[in-house]
Amino acid sequence: MVEVSIICGSASDQPVAEKAWKLLKEHGISYDFQVISAHREPDALDEYIRATDCRVFIAIAGLSAALPGVIASKTKKPVIGVPVSGKLMGFDALLSIVQMPKGVPVACVGVDNGENAALLAIRILELK
Repeated sequence: MVEVSIICGSASDQPVAEKAWKLLKEHGISYDFQVISAHREPDALDEYIRATDCRVFIAIAGLSAALPGVIASKTKKPVIGVPVSGKLMGFDALLSIVQMPKGVPVACVGVDNGENAALLAIRILELK
């Protein structure tokens, strides 16, 4: 069983994911890492969400940053969104993640803050 699934919308987001998985490793938390775009690979994303046995998702995305919201719309598991800097210093991605519609909850950490995403995932896991 994998406790945390880290998904990036693009391979260019991997440096932010590395911050998260390094902290998860330090705490002995199992994780899986995938690069799956919500826009370019929606069927692959759907399949992965259905197939994974993870307990928490960390979704890392820049630009339109739809990935965290798409994942949250397809699961009841906690989703932590990490906006990535790029255009507009990540402000566009931040707003995309925090402005989820009612019924689609996504937690959001600071821009490029993979470490806080990992720490929040660890706290969620400690609830059980």
